[in-house]
Amino acid sequence: MAFVEDFYDRLSPFYHLIYQDWDSSMARQGVQLAALIRDRWENKAKTVLDVSCGIGTQSLGLAAQGCAVTGSDLSQGAIRRAHLEAKSRGLQVAYSVCDMREIETHLLDGFDIVLSADNSVPHLLSDEEILLALRAMYSRIRPGGGCIVTLRDYEQEERGRGLIKPYGVREVDGLRYLIWQVWDFEGDQYVLSMYFLEDKLQCGEVRTQVMRSRYYAVPVGAVRSLMEQAGFKHLERLDDVFFQPVLVGRKGI
Repeated sequence: MAFVEDFYDRLSPFYHLIYQDWDSSMARQGVQLAALIRDRWENKAKTVLDVSCGIGTQSLGLAAQGCAVTGSDLSQGAIRRAHLEAKSRGLQVAYSVCDMREIETHLLDGFDIVLSADNSVPHLLSDEEILLALRAMYSRIRPGGGCIVTLRDYEQEERGRGLIKPYGVREVDGLRYLIWQVWDFEGDQYVLSMYFLEDKLQCGEVRTQVMRSRYYAVPVGAVRSLMEQAGFKHLERLDDVFFQPVLVGRKGI
């Protein structure tokens, strides 16, 4: 996973620019996820472990909704920034560096909910690796709790090379950023190249940052089947509660 770690270490200073308004997106996702947890667990789930927290988009949003949140991520750069973002907002989130496949030995406490949002699971490049991570998540869930995973619907995505995914233009403190992704498929995997073109408007100086990672274009249905193999029950796919399809599974009492 060193490829992924390097990608997010380099992306972490720019990550908020992916969003037109990161704070608004963070708040909206926090509201949506907290509402899902309240609805499915009838206000009984209080503690959340976000195993792919990045710079804090979901974990900070959930903390602002009153959840007791713990966050982990394999990127040291992302965790450093998440700490700073939590402090600047007066939010209490326990962050640490950990690969989601290793949380069983890294975190000894149990949680009501384990979360992996924003298409993080497909960084694991095989069904076997995803199953390993899901079993680790299952091990950290208290009886009666559950798991929430959000994913891209790859069955709706074009396959090919040189596929451009534009994110638009952002202007911050006299800098203009042009942001886009390029996808290059190789079978069921693809290399994602993330470009940030930084234009210093006052002097015309331009600098480009590019970082790359690899994804497994795993169908949502395949992840659902892997969650069942990992032990989760009462599995649901929800398509109208978040910006991506959501898979929900429960751990028996």
